[in-house]
Amino acid sequence: MTAKKILVAGATGLVGYAAMKHFATEGGCEVIAVSRRRPAETFGARWLQLDLTDAAACASLAPEFAGVTHLVYAALHERPGLVAGWREEEQILTNDLMLRNLFEPLERAARGLRHVALLQGTKAYGVHVRPLNVPARENRSEMHEQPNFYWNQERYLRERQPGKAWRWSILRPVLIVGDSVGSAMNVIPALGVYAAMMRRAGKAKLDYPGGVGRVAQAVDADLLARCIAWSGEAVAAGNEIFNVTNGDVFVWPNVWPAIADALGFESGGHVPLSLDREIRPREADWAGICKVHGLKAGMLADFVGLSFEYADYTMGFGRDTPGPAAIVSTIKLMQAGFTEVMDTEAMFRKCFAEMQAKRLLPPR
Repeated sequence: MTAKKILVAGATGLVGYAAMKHFATEGGCEVIAVSRRRPAETFGARWLQLDLTDAAACASLAPEFAGVTHLVYAALHERPGLVAGWREEEQILTNDLMLRNLFEPLERAARGLRHVALLQGTKAYGVHVRPLNVPARENRSEMHEQPNFYWNQERYLRERQPGKAWRWSILRPVLIVGDSVGSAMNVIPALGVYAAMMRRAGKAKLDYPGGVGRVAQAVDADLLARCIAWSGEAVAAGNEIFNVTNGDVFVWPNVWPAIADALGFESGGHVPLSLDREIRPREADWAGICKVHGLKAGMLADFVGLSFEYADYTMGFGRDTPGPAAIVSTIKLMQAGFTEVMDTEAMFRKCFAEMQAKRLLPPR
């Protein structure tokens, strides 16, 4: 009998995919992964197709949830117009509904439920509408100032938790970078496609397409998955909120030479270019690149998802003055016992290499 039975919701997303991979390869775990699309790999997890907006479909899977000890809730509803949608009522209500639809049949079926990991992010500090108070700390959320589905989901768990045996942990990662296909917010495929298009055009140097940089942070998706696993076992993580980062800071123009090198280029100049406007529509060019290199990435829209728009946003396309620093404190997380760190340049190199090895991006 396995010691843990993990349910990962949102298994094709950036965080869910990393969590599924971590737990499925950890040993001593039975892993169930649910998502609308089948993940490219399941790593031994049992995948079940599920649309979390469908309450009846969630209820029908209740027998599969028997014995679940840990829920990793990494599901996310996003739609085109990504950044504007973060404050829209439809997005807030849909994400709220998705958690409720899954959790109610799960809680009834999983009598031994021990832990729920919920993902938020720096929008909890209003980073999408104004400069952060640096460093942003977990006890300084903007719960009563900005509409956000985070608060709906958090209130829901807080209201259900009293008197229950299970605990929750809320993790607030910064920019997440990793290996996933079709995600709404993963710069790796977006930048990889941009580089492939530039090589097709005969460029020897890879120009930086974003805006003037700001000091920011990132987190490797695999490191985040290990933090999720830690939160499910650590007594100090029970009913607590933690910021999660790699442990260092970066500025896009400064890290660009490492990105260019990982993609087989010398670093070029600063040539602003909207990836969403200029690269996203080029399906025919991408199909030609895939044919030449024997890539398995499929159609551009399916491979990159909404991440061209997200790359423009996070790299500050159109910004001609330095943006305000976006720094969160990880003191609380380290004091609670999770101290793992990663060099952000090494993270970018690792993530591009993973997609190149899978023939999702052209070789370096």
